[in-house]
Amino acid sequence: MMDNNEPISAEHGQAGENLAMNYLLEQGLTFIERNVRFKFGEIDLVMKNGKEWIFVEVKYRSKSQYGGAINALSSGQIKRLRRAAEHYMQLNNIDAICRFDLIAVDAGQIQWLPNAF
Repeated sequence: MMDNNEPISAEHGQAGENLAMNYLLEQGLTFIERNVRFKFGEIDLVMKNGKEWIFVEVKYRSKSQYGGAINALSSGQIKRLRRAAEHYMQLNNIDAICRFDLIAVDAGQIQWLPNAF
């Protein structure tokens, strides 16, 4: 049985990211990049909506027990994602509005929270 705090496999994580990316593409967002890694944090998906840059954290749970994916985001993860996004924008000379979205995938059900944090 998977505990809510137990890490999920990379394979399941990729499946969740694929579902999230396809969902966001269907909503009209533009895909830029995925799995951007820095030593201090990772960005699951980088998307755009017009001129707005969107940094997406994807949380996946195969079962919705223990509060589900939507409750799996910690304050430490938020801090690391914000730092990674800031670094990404500096490296790519991006001077634009950005936001942070959360995609929660629970047992195949997708919940999108724009401006989640």
